[in-house]
Amino acid sequence: MRLQTSTGYKIIADWLANKGLHPFTFQEETWQHIINGKSGLVNAPTGCGKTFSVFLGAVIDFINKHPGNWQSKAGNGLQLLWITPLRALAKDIGRAMEAVIGELNMQWKIGIRNGDTDMSERQRQKRKMPEVLIITPESLHLLLAQKGYPAVFEHLQILAVDEWHELIGSKRGVQVELAVSKLVALRTPIVNRESAIGNSSLRVWGISATIGNLDQAQDVLLSPVYNISPVTGELRGETGVIVKANIRKDIVIESIIPDEIEKYPWAGHLGLKLIHKVLPILNTSRTTLIFINTRGMSEQWYQALLTAAPDLAGAIALHHGSIEQELRIWVEEALHTGKLKAVVCTASLDLGVDFRPVETVIQVGSPKGVARFLQRAGRSGHSPGDVSKIWFLPTHSLELVEAAALKSAVEETFIESREPMVLCFDVLIQYLSTLAISDGFKPDEIFEEVRSTFCYRDMTHIEWTAILEFITSGGNALAQYDEYKKVEVIDDVYRINSRRIAMRHRMHIGTIVSEAMMKVKFVSGGFIGVIEEWFITRLSPGDVFTLAGRQLELVTIKDMTALVRKSNAKKSIVPSWQGGRMPLSANLGKKLRQKFEEARNLTSGAVSREAEVRNTKPEGRNKKSGKPKINSGDRLTATHSPLTIHHSPDIELQVLNPLFQLQEQLSHVPGANELLIEHIETKDGYHLFVYPFEGRLVHEAMAAILAWRISKITPITFSFAMNDYGFELLSDQPIPVDDTNVYDLFTADNLLTDIQRSANATEMAKRKFRDIAVIGGLIFQGYPGEQKKARHLQSSASLLFNVFSEYEPGNLLLRQSYQEVFDQQMEEVRLRNMLERVRGSKIIITFPRQLTPFCFPIKVDSMRENLTSEKLEDRVRRMQQYLNSPSP
Repeated sequence: MRLQTSTGYKIIADWLANKGLHPFTFQEETWQHIINGKSGLVNAPTGCGKTFSVFLGAVIDFINKHPGNWQSKAGNGLQLLWITPLRALAKDIGRAMEAVIGELNMQWKIGIRNGDTDMSERQRQKRKMPEVLIITPESLHLLLAQKGYPAVFEHLQILAVDEWHELIGSKRGVQVELAVSKLVALRTPIVNRESAIGNSSLRVWGISATIGNLDQAQDVLLSPVYNISPVTGELRGETGVIVKANIRKDIVIESIIPDEIEKYPWAGHLGLKLIHKVLPILNTSRTTLIFINTRGMSEQWYQALLTAAPDLAGAIALHHGSIEQELRIWVEEALHTGKLKAVVCTASLDLGVDFRPVETVIQVGSPKGVARFLQRAGRSGHSPGDVSKIWFLPTHSLELVEAAALKSAVEETFIESREPMVLCFDVLIQYLSTLAISDGFKPDEIFEEVRSTFCYRDMTHIEWTAILEFITSGGNALAQYDEYKKVEVIDDVYRINSRRIAMRHRMHIGTIVSEAMMKVKFVSGGFIGVIEEWFITRLSPGDVFTLAGRQLELVTIKDMTALVRKSNAKKSIVPSWQGGRMPLSANLGKKLRQKFEEARNLTSGAVSREAEVRNTKPEGRNKKSGKPKINSGDRLTATHSPLTIHHSPDIELQVLNPLFQLQEQLSHVPGANELLIEHIETKDGYHLFVYPFEGRLVHEAMAAILAWRISKITPITFSFAMNDYGFELLSDQPIPVDDTNVYDLFTADNLLTDIQRSANATEMAKRKFRDIAVIGGLIFQGYPGEQKKARHLQSSASLLFNVFSEYEPGNLLLRQSYQEVFDQQMEEVRLRNMLERVRGSKIIITFPRQLTPFCFPIKVDSMRENLTSEKLEDRVRRMQQYLNSPSP
């Protein structure tokens, strides 16, 4: 059917024309594919109508199928299932859809189902499904856990996965893959199931904004629809479609430049000192979102803004994931209606919520990734044709280089990829248990469905058999314990018949495993939010802390609830939440290295004396340290591969020129194809600073590996410190790294072996195993209000880990825990790529007389654990004064 001649298109086109609107080409292209029965992925900039490209396609398709009574036809069953990753998105999307349905005088109902949906609404949905249901991945799996769930999806025509770039690469994305495989199978005629799943009548559409690996993202989502035969497992020729919007979204990026550039910067302290530069931005914008990377810092910023501008009271608000739900909803509603001048927020407002009054975004501190930066920039100017304006506010002066790198990456659309996860056996175990508590499953049928997904396409029959044994008997190691015999086999159907096991399972469906949370309530009544148990248990009654922008005094802890009262104390403890610090992305790291090369070109007139040594042995060595006999400030280099930059320097690099000049004078500013290593001796000992610019996770792993490899040269012990730019090894004896052995120390050879020997991979895997065990249902987290303490969960997980290690070393969950450590915690692939890059680069070793601008922030980070914030600031100030003195 040709779109333009269809009844549905004419009605929608006329409706839009009456509003003075016309569909974009990419929207019409999507509508054509939908009415043709195709599945695909829509890729368009934020604020350009991606939602309507799929939603209106579903409406057009419905009108085409019911041209005579499309306005009066009611009770049609579930037509469109809309998966969204965030609860905050659901209400906004539902509001937009209801407006369309109302103006078209259709009888469709829009429903929302997530953790915030009350029981009465869920019961109404159970009795009569709305035509559109907006749902989270977790709530969709809860639907699959209901008896008779196939009837819910009997009339389903389209499955839309919103913000797919946010889900892929996570276990929530794997949940979506499994749900897609089940829904596709339900909507596939039985006669066709033996030949190919691809004949499904269900159309699956992903919606994505910023992602680098778009083709792969489509393959992952649509694998059950097109790519794999459930019988042979082979790839088929037919694929889905990718619809790209040829719309340029203009983004204006401005950096907030400090009045004074510190030559010795350190992380975190600068941001709040620039509030006086933020206030004029707020005053000249209708509404501003201020993005902070951590919840703890967002609490500080909210208080600091009110202190600096008391007149903003009532006009600014705070929004993050630990704030009580009603307050978050109020903030979102106030944003929609333009009642708020500014909102201090975290990633809780990252994704596609349509706040049209927002004119400006301020990013405080580096977002550590290009995609995240673009996503946040897109919160402003959230309409086609509008310009998105984002300000970058550094938390230390070197972050201005990241601002320049972000500008370059955005200009080139150099966006990160999201690598899909594979063989997540914990998610599969949870999914099979979900099916077992509803209508049960037959292993042969479900195996083919699961194998149709990207995540499990390489799963073997042996692994599948091990999974089935695990859920029915607990496997070899746990076969003696009835607690792990959850699934029973009756007439070849796998079911969970225990009501207790079924109830426990429903309560913990999901893949987000957080630290144990504790509710925070006023003694007089009233819920404020939640806070992590590990933080609150460190406090004593009478201590004052900040949450939801309030100063709160801890009264007591009772029944996993912290009871508090308001406090007028001027000082308070700011909570910190685990996992708040994001590592630098590979794309941003590459751009960062290029920007340092440009910075070095700016400082070419202020170069210290250089001694070039190319793959030759120095004439003499210091007998004590084994280092070449050269003067302080000299440098060793090997191989040469310069990068030429031909455009005018960024303003950020220009204002940082004094810092770069000092760095070049004391040591060196590394280029894009160089690795800088600094040997520095202080009263604390012998320091080795290395600057790969690959993010803190890679640096943590590399520090451990380098320490291990050096220890094979000579007996030596180290302490580590790292940030996103580099890492430090500190020892009480000279560190034998020089031009004769440095390439051998940074080789990718025997990397996995050295990782296992250097880092405590077993202990790291044990920590990772806790999350896997929770997702896989091995550990019960407790009933609502009676959650087990984090240390008890870890103790249980450690016990199981040890049992598997001793009695069932081939256990799939044990294997998965080690693999996740290598892939996620150590970023083994990125680490290997970094080492291979270093092998083809020039390694420069310098011996500065004092700490340099580059190593100073790493050194400060190494002191954080032992000093309070006040003492740390005093110590840093004394160090800066000493280093800035004429003769340190």
